[in-house]
Amino acid sequence: MFIARAPCLTMLCLALCAIQVPAQEAAPYPSRPLKLVVPLTPGTTTDLVAREFADRMSRKLGQPVVVDNRPGAGGIIAAQAVAKSAPDGYTILMVNSQHAINPAAYASMPYDTLRDFTGIALIGDAPAVITVPTALGVRNLAEFIALARQHPGAINYGSSGIGSQTHLAGAYFAAQAGVVMTHVPYRSSEVITDLVTNRIQSVFTPSAFVLGQIREGKLQALAVAGHERLGLLRDVPTTSEAGLPAYQFAMWFGFVAPGKVPAPIVGQLARTMQAVLDEPTLRQKFAEQGLTPRLLMLAEFDAYIQSEMERLGPIVKASGVHDKPREKR
Repeated sequence: MFIARAPCLTMLCLALCAIQVPAQEAAPYPSRPLKLVVPLTPGTTTDLVAREFADRMSRKLGQPVVVDNRPGAGGIIAAQAVAKSAPDGYTILMVNSQHAINPAAYASMPYDTLRDFTGIALIGDAPAVITVPTALGVRNLAEFIALARQHPGAINYGSSGIGSQTHLAGAYFAAQAGVVMTHVPYRSSEVITDLVTNRIQSVFTPSAFVLGQIREGKLQALAVAGHERLGLLRDVPTTSEAGLPAYQFAMWFGFVAPGKVPAPIVGQLARTMQAVLDEPTLRQKFAEQGLTPRLLMLAEFDAYIQSEMERLGPIVKASGVHDKPREKR
């Protein structure tokens, strides 16, 4: 009797195992924590936006979303790590417009910006604010442009580094305004200190970086390089209103995943981010940072990144960035 039962018991165990394996494979996504890789240091605007989304995504997905800061090389270090990660939806990347700048700024990169990533969602942008020291003595954008034309090369503008978004914002302004300005790259917050003391004469940066000094009267915002005025700076005209409609420049923010993540997972992430962006408390925090909510999901975001590469590439080349050696930052 014992010998006769053994094959039956063995077959029963195998049958149970066969039932259990598909059940494990069909575990709902996500079933473990997600990692959100951020290409900048803690405290930057990109990092703050990432953490706001990570906290809210955690509640909606039912799993922790852990922020992993990996600064350096204009975002390439972070992007490379994500591009090489498992395409399972558990590692995603926070990107900004630097993501579309880098292909033109670097002769070679360890990944393909379009092929190795898939867009999840663009979630907002922040227009550049043309800001000068109050001590410079100009009252509006027209006077600033006139001063720059009278003194070619004497007006400096600061940025967060060669090839950065704020560098290109200034270089693009100079081209559109028909002026010659001198770029001064920084690697720290000293750029605002030097602006206040008139050691440099301008920056082209989102309002979050200069709002405090503008309110204190140390700096003056001349124009917003967007389609509409900012709620935080209602008295500051757009560049179109100020007489330079050709100059539009905004820093955008979004999320991408490795290129081979299954479409249903990417879609679930996109819907989650859409729900986060709809939260009134998040929109209020965006407004306080001078950010404008803007949603492009999935293929639309992929197409937007490609269009930004095409738009920003000539600006990068005109600035000479691609010809100059740059330190990793």
